[in-house]
Amino acid sequence: MGRGRFGTDGVRGVANVDLTAEVALALGRATARVMDAPAFLVGRDTRLSGPMLQDAFSAGLATEGSAVVDVGVLPTPALALLARSRRRPAAVVSASHNPFADNGIKFFSALGAKFPVETEHAIERQLDALLDAPDHPPARPDGAAVGSITADERAGDEYCRGVVRALKGRRLDGMHIVLDCANGAASALGPAIFRSLGARVEAIFDAPDGTNINDGCGSTHPEAIARAVVQRGAAFGLAFDGDADRLVAVDHRDQLADGDTLLALFALDLRARGELAGNSVVVTVMSNLGFRLAMEQRGIAVVETPVGDRAVLEALEAGDYHLGGEQSGHIVFRNLSTTGDGILTGLLLADLVVRSGVGLAVSTAGLIERVPQILRNVAVADPASLDRAPGVWETVKEVEAGLGPTGRVLLRPSGTEPVIRVMVESRDHEAAEAAVERIASVVETSLGAPGG
Repeated sequence: MGRGRFGTDGVRGVANVDLTAEVALALGRATARVMDAPAFLVGRDTRLSGPMLQDAFSAGLATEGSAVVDVGVLPTPALALLARSRRRPAAVVSASHNPFADNGIKFFSALGAKFPVETEHAIERQLDALLDAPDHPPARPDGAAVGSITADERAGDEYCRGVVRALKGRRLDGMHIVLDCANGAASALGPAIFRSLGARVEAIFDAPDGTNINDGCGSTHPEAIARAVVQRGAAFGLAFDGDADRLVAVDHRDQLADGDTLLALFALDLRARGELAGNSVVVTVMSNLGFRLAMEQRGIAVVETPVGDRAVLEALEAGDYHLGGEQSGHIVFRNLSTTGDGILTGLLLADLVVRSGVGLAVSTAGLIERVPQILRNVAVADPASLDRAPGVWETVKEVEAGLGPTGRVLLRPSGTEPVIRVMVESRDHEAAEAAVERIASVVETSLGAPGG
C-alpha cells in the first residue's frame, strides 16, 4: 500500500495483498497508541476477508492494552451511532461498494464522526514505524494490562431502535417495498427494521456468502431492483450498498431516484415542514447541473463541496445545515446522524411517501431536468500524478472553452481506487461524449496504464 494509506474513507486495498493481516495488526496497534482510548468498538460487513482482518485489527488494539467490543456484522452507520451513544471510538472493516476482493478499515471518533485528518496522519506515522522496524517493536503491555476482546450480540438492536426513532412513532403499515440488500451488511437488519414498522417487505440479494457482496446488485446496480419492483408490483424499491451507507430508489415504473433526486425531494419536504436549516442543501461538485437549477427555481440555496462525504459533513457542520449528500446516494441528515445512512434514508423516504399520499413516481415527476452527464473511470499507474500532468489540464481548458457556459468538466483522482474520474456535463450529449473520450485518452497517455 505504501505511504499515504488513508484515502477519502479510511484505509482500503485488495484484501491479503495490499491490506494484509500483518498490516491490519499493525494498524490496530498504531490506532490504539494514537487514540489512547480504553475501549474500541469494531464491526464488519459480509466480505470473506472480513473476519480475518477484523481479528487482526482487534488483536492489534488489544496488544496495546485496549478493550475491544466485537459487534459483528453491522452497517457502517451503525458503528457511527454506537460510537456516539457509547462514547467510544469505532472501526468497521468494509470496502463499502467495492468488489468483494477489496476491503478496508474505516474509523469513527467517540462523537461518531470521521477521524480528523491530523489523527489519520498520526496513525500513519505510527503504522509506518511499526511496519518498518518489525524486529524492534516498541514495548507493549503484559499481564493484566493486555487488552480484552468480547462480543456484543445486541449492538444491532441498539442501532435499530436509533433509526426507528427518527419516524417519531409514525409507521409504514401495508406499504409494499422491495429491498435490495447487496448481499451486504443490511441483509438481516434492513428487512427486519422495515417489517417492524408494518411494511410488507420483499428482500432480494439478502444471502451473503462472503463473495457476492455488491455482485450485480445493490445501489451500484439498480437495474436489479428496478426489475424486481415491476415484477412484484411493489410501491417502490430501495437498494443499499455493501455497508449500507448509501441508498438509491426506484418507483413502481422502474424509474431511478438517485442521490440528486432524493436530496431534492427531501429538501422540499423539509422546507415545507419548516425543518430545512438555513434553507440550504449541501452537495458535491458531482451533483448534476439540473439539481442546482431545480433548487434555484424553488428558492433553495445549494452549498457545493469537493467530492467525498468528509467534505459534505464539514460543510454541514460549518453552516449548521441539516441536509447534504452525494449523487451516489450517500445522504446525511445531520440532525439525526453523524454520517450517511442508507437504512435511515430509506425509512425517511418511505415516511415521506406515506405522508404525501401520491407515491414516489408522482413526487419525483419533473423534479429535476437533468443535464447530460458522462462519467468515465480511467485506470492509471499513479492517480496522484494528475496534478503534475500539464498536458491533461491544457486539454481540460480547451474542452471547457468549447463547451461554453452550459457545460463543465470535473477531473479528479479517486480516493478509493487507482483511477482518474473524468466527468463532463453538457446540454449537448454528443459534445459531452466526445469531450470525455478526448480527455480520457490524454489521461491514459500522460499518466500511463496500471502495470505499465
